[in-house]
Amino acid sequence: MRISDVLAALRIEFPAVTTSKLRFLEEQGLVSPVRTQAGYRQYSPADVERLRFVLRQQRDRYMPLKVIGERLAALDAGQDEEVPTRARLATRDGVAPSPDRLTAERLAQEAGVELELVTELVRQGVLRPGPRGVFDPWAREVVTVAAALADHGIDARHLRAFRAAADRQTDLVDQVVAPWRGQRSVSARARAGTLAAEVGELCARMHAALVRSSVHDLAP
Repeated sequence: MRISDVLAALRIEFPAVTTSKLRFLEEQGLVSPVRTQAGYRQYSPADVERLRFVLRQQRDRYMPLKVIGERLAALDAGQDEEVPTRARLATRDGVAPSPDRLTAERLAQEAGVELELVTELVRQGVLRPGPRGVFDPWAREVVTVAAALADHGIDARHLRAFRAAADRQTDLVDQVVAPWRGQRSVSARARAGTLAAEVGELCARMHAALVRSSVHDLAP
């Protein structure tokens, strides 16, 4: 398969994948297509499945490329077994789409909460709608968790601290990826996207670990 054939096969589930992304994954040693005498890449069906595995691990588990490489090595050696993952259609940003635009009303409906909760989260700056009042897919998780916290007396105004902490962590991620994002090559931009996802997930894990460590001593 030519690289254009591979992109056509992958874009059903990963519309954001690009030629530069595939070349970057090859540079990282995660896939090794054969080369013709003229230097063109040719991929086997096994190569395509390997790429699909890598992209799913990044999308669904935010797994660093180093860890993905280790898992692939274990699979190649027969020391691990892949659990089949159901394919998902996705938008250009790689997130499963909603049938309609994710407005405040739609968000409240899908999260099973009153519209007033979504409105208050926006008023307190915890949720930030995009153009035309549309929210990103992560807003569902924010609203669902906010509703659960509200059952314990933690309301939207208390969640402003979480928003501020997330913004500070985003600034740290931005500092890490800035040198790559500032380069003009498509490979560098692909590297910036990968780093942003990896470092962002590490920041989230660090935050969760610190909170769990702190609340551990609160139990009698």
